[in-house]
Amino acid sequence: MLRYRGRAISAEDVAAIRKLIADHPEARRRRLSIMLCEAWAWHQANGAMRDAVCRGLLLALHRAGHITLPPPQCGPVPRWRAPRRVEVLAVPREGSLGDLGPVEIRQVRRTGDEALVDSLIAEHHYLGYARPVGEHLKYLVTAEGWPVACFCYTSAPRHLGPRDRYIGWSMAARKANVRYVAYQCRFLILPWVRVPHLASHLLGRIARQLSGDWQERYAHPIYLTETFVDPERYRGTCYRAANWTYLGMTTGRGKDAPTKRPTRSLKQVYGYPLVKGFRQRLCAIA
Repeated sequence: MLRYRGRAISAEDVAAIRKLIADHPEARRRRLSIMLCEAWAWHQANGAMRDAVCRGLLLALHRAGHITLPPPQCGPVPRWRAPRRVEVLAVPREGSLGDLGPVEIRQVRRTGDEALVDSLIAEHHYLGYARPVGEHLKYLVTAEGWPVACFCYTSAPRHLGPRDRYIGWSMAARKANVRYVAYQCRFLILPWVRVPHLASHLLGRIARQLSGDWQERYAHPIYLTETFVDPERYRGTCYRAANWTYLGMTTGRGKDAPTKRPTRSLKQVYGYPLVKGFRQRLCAIA
């Protein structure tokens, strides 16, 4: 018995996948994953097929020697490949929040402004750009039509000690409910924008719309959001000012570390509940 992303894969399942491949010798990998999703009724909460996860399963079975997939049509896209650069006029913005004018926060995933957010993060965020995996949303913040900041949120890590202890959930509850936690993987205020208290103001604003936007895109809400802060670079001041809670430090090992020794810098973990009773909701098992 194999397991992949919480799904048990039996010998009968593997045999069925082999038959699917043999019955459709002309099908490429993506077509095979779509047909398998249809056969298994493997869907996300919003009704979309989980074909990206299914492709990962097929690739894992292929690499383990259980099945033989057709050769890929093209090479994989590196997660760290820089996106297409979008030219932006750097208009200095200084003064108070009131001087900045009306501020708009727009969710831009799968819109014409998504490339702009990717480009700004690639060029100006100290971590650069990484292609998100799993569920994710991107936001562009503008003032009087001019870009001033960006946010990116993705699915939360499945294991995160400080967060898991803060919630107090069981392993079963974590597996069932981690999808209700969103990870803020990027927060960028553009370098030519120098407005005191803007960061904490935006954190408060985004907290009021994140869950609704996630519900609209993925058909489920978000109860808690989290992020990492590198203490060698930042003090987490804007998060504390926005009432985020310090949860603890990472171990520095990452999810695939081969030993218990740190392989990267330790980060502070901050969390922010988006609803009352978030613990009860996250600890519940249907």
